[in-house]
Amino acid sequence: MPVNEHSVPDSTGPQPNAMGDTDYSEFFASLNRFFATPAPAPRRVFHGRGRHFPGLEHLVADWYPPVLLVTFYREPERTAALLAAIRAADISGQVGSVILQRRQRQGAGSEVLWGDPVESCVVVENGLRFEVRPGLNRNAGLFLDMGPLREWLRSHSQERNVLNLFAYTCSLSVAALAGGASHVTSVDMNKPSIQWGLRNHLLNDQDLSRVTPLAHNLFTSWGRIQQLGRYDLVIVDPPTRQRGSFEVEKNYPAVIRRLPKLVNAGADLIVTINSPFLGADYLIDQFSKQAPGLQFVGQLPIAPEFEDRYPERGLNICHFRSG
Repeated sequence: MPVNEHSVPDSTGPQPNAMGDTDYSEFFASLNRFFATPAPAPRRVFHGRGRHFPGLEHLVADWYPPVLLVTFYREPERTAALLAAIRAADISGQVGSVILQRRQRQGAGSEVLWGDPVESCVVVENGLRFEVRPGLNRNAGLFLDMGPLREWLRSHSQERNVLNLFAYTCSLSVAALAGGASHVTSVDMNKPSIQWGLRNHLLNDQDLSRVTPLAHNLFTSWGRIQQLGRYDLVIVDPPTRQRGSFEVEKNYPAVIRRLPKLVNAGADLIVTINSPFLGADYLIDQFSKQAPGLQFVGQLPIAPEFEDRYPERGLNICHFRSG
């Protein structure tokens, strides 16, 4: 399921420099540090959205080797100078393509700034392989901020029946099976995403007899999901907003209300929220109202390079447990 990066207006205006527009020196410094050594794993290189770099809230860069994906949340500027800085930082020749993605408006699209077009590539994160499509889709298919959660799942899935709701490309399901899960049920209403997820399982030589993919609308499939339970570990990772299928404030309470009927005693539930307006406190409050038998354990970390000046406005991963 896509954990959409929320759109927050820049807290400060752009700062002038010799380029005539915005001071990109912090971005250039991040590039130089990152590419100073070999970088074989996917990772966020620069997180302007975290609001730690005044004037650069509109810019992020992600590394899906060999592709550097540079995303603008406002009209891109001086892209030739930015590309020159990227190529200068790449002292070991690791970058095969630079793709510019525009997110300042719906459907703005992307373009190859340098190198060969790359429709898809396979990246390796902590030994697990994932197909990604940087720039081809609005989301590349692997959310880099969730890396620590994938590691947590590898350590907490042994012999457990796992349910992954809003599974998107099933990276969390892959991690659960890699951690020894007895079975994983992945639910997402988008059939191409579920098929993508099955390819990710195959990339890791995982036994598909231990995978149940459900390309179903969650809200019309509770009966089928319950038939496949009960579950020992449930992941709920919805989009902030997906037109026609999910709105956090409208639909999350209904999902939470269903969870107690799906889980065994002692089950772990990993539940996420990524909203500029609602944080972990919202989930804790909703669980106390809708599912009081599921107790809050704590929050799990996100990838450190996604640190936000206002953590409550970014991705929050909450851990609950059934009694």
